[in-house]
Amino acid sequence: MFSKLEIVPRWVIFTIDISLTVFALLLAKLLKFNLNLTEINVLALYKSIIAVVIINTLVFYALKTYSGIVRFTSAQDTFRILFSILSSSFFLFFANTFVLAFDGPMFISNVTIIIYSLISFLFLIIYRIFVKYFFMYVKNTGLNKIRIIIYGAGEAGLATKRTFDHDNKINKHIIAFVDDDLRKVGKTIQGVKIMNAAKLEALIVKHELDEIIFASYTIPSDRKNQIVDICLEHKVNILNIPPPDVWSKGRVSVAQIPPLNIEDLLNRKPIEINTNGIQKELKDKIILITGAAGSIGSEIVRQLMKFETGMIIMCDQSETALHNLFLEMEETHQNSKFHAFIGDVKDEQRMAFLFEMFKPHYVYHAAAYKHVPMMEDNPAEAIKTNVLGTKTIADMAVKHGVVKFVMISTDKAVNPTNIMGASKRIAEIYVQSLNNAHNGATKFITTRFGNVLGSNGSVIPRFKQQIEKGGPLTVTHPEITRYFMTIPEACRLVLEAGCMGKGGEIFVFDMGKSVKIVELAKKMIRLAGLIPDEDIAIQFTGLRPGEKLYEELLNDNENVMPTHHEKIMIGKVRVYVLDAVNQQISCLLEHAGINDNRKVVIQMKAMVPEFISKNSKFEEFDLIASKPLY
Repeated sequence: MFSKLEIVPRWVIFTIDISLTVFALLLAKLLKFNLNLTEINVLALYKSIIAVVIINTLVFYALKTYSGIVRFTSAQDTFRILFSILSSSFFLFFANTFVLAFDGPMFISNVTIIIYSLISFLFLIIYRIFVKYFFMYVKNTGLNKIRIIIYGAGEAGLATKRTFDHDNKINKHIIAFVDDDLRKVGKTIQGVKIMNAAKLEALIVKHELDEIIFASYTIPSDRKNQIVDICLEHKVNILNIPPPDVWSKGRVSVAQIPPLNIEDLLNRKPIEINTNGIQKELKDKIILITGAAGSIGSEIVRQLMKFETGMIIMCDQSETALHNLFLEMEETHQNSKFHAFIGDVKDEQRMAFLFEMFKPHYVYHAAAYKHVPMMEDNPAEAIKTNVLGTKTIADMAVKHGVVKFVMISTDKAVNPTNIMGASKRIAEIYVQSLNNAHNGATKFITTRFGNVLGSNGSVIPRFKQQIEKGGPLTVTHPEITRYFMTIPEACRLVLEAGCMGKGGEIFVFDMGKSVKIVELAKKMIRLAGLIPDEDIAIQFTGLRPGEKLYEELLNDNENVMPTHHEKIMIGKVRVYVLDAVNQQISCLLEHAGINDNRKVVIQMKAMVPEFISKNSKFEEFDLIASKPLY
């Protein structure tokens, strides 16, 4: 019933406020004369009422005390009312002083003004609080309320509560806050008690909880997973507040507090990067991003937009994806300089035109084919894009005096078992040898990391689609594991590694703990409110061509050195000679040019001796040896 009530017009609030101040004046007069009505001067009373009405009308109108919605009264409204009462009292004192200066009779004593000020402030606040809590009571005592607990009793938790309080269409009742900070336990926030998070399971059972909302950004990943397991066991829905930058843009709606995603559980502590160092290095520089419309390339673009760069060149061969990225940048970064350039990285003439026109200082090379099964069926195309494309951009970087070239590689380049990983390893070899041959005139830096959450072709979007269709969820092997990192997290580390790189390094990122894919599938099913193997089946399809059970970030002959950033290490890898590498790559590209997949794969295995095919038709070539590079 109350959710459909219209907001009371402002003039009604204004009239009530003025009326309450007049009543406060009458009560102040009574208290001044010890409730003896005979001692009150009626003429002076009339004059003081007129003065209070006129002064308060002007002050309340100027300070907009009537503008707030009463049922949503906040501390800001309280301060506004306090300031208005103090202002009107000051004007009453001033009026008294003015009258006395001309020997006129004082129509309202200073004592009465003080009493009036206190009473009117109390009246204006009390009636607002009464209305606010009346609506809250009615809202929370309705039938079929969704019972929720907010996890986190900090600023985010309070903001979450206010979000629900301000939406009368939401049929939810906040049972309690829970928090791990024992100093907060037992206290209340706006009438809602803070409970010990250690007793969460008991609270869920006692109150027959329907939902829990994560309203804290500092809950450790392990703890969050424990809570999720408890909630899933008791069939409690789990919601998650949006990122802090969403709150900073204004009041968040209930629709922006979505159900918990599996990405939220795989997330780790926010990674801190040296933004000042990156800003200093990239200030006013022209930066080229290849593969800019892809999941990694587009996020690099977004993060570079935060710095005062000279211009950002977004290069990609996908017209639609690049157009969408360009529109996004136009909407969100109107004051930044950027340009969308359509081109294929393996098109030497087109890339030469790009470098000659824009003369970039920095290059982030993210363009690549990355889908393992697709590249297993198309080795020649993998070489053309991942090797020839990288060679073309790297050679242009040297020719045009680029300061730094940062290559985005993959953990699949380590002890590769598939065409995609081996092609990326050959690209790594080329840029390293190029760096050594040119004595660091252009610094070539490689970054190597694993799967990123939400990227095109990632297992998580695939699982979501399968759940929406009712299953089954397809997992290749019961024991298969993968490392995961969020796209923003990976791109922050790419920028940091590019800043610290001196040339020739392969930077390896700390990917955290590997995740068992079958457990990931089960948790995603449960987060969707379903039961694994009952509502949705999990089907094992067998390892795909070239697929590993687990990924590695270093091969057996490599080790790492630490850097000043705890999440970034430098892989100590073998050194290659550019002439030998060029000779081998020329042969490889010749085979790829005529689409001779057999010779392409044999040459790849000669260049990368640790490339041992698995579950692939190319396993027969593992015994055919060519002379390696070292």
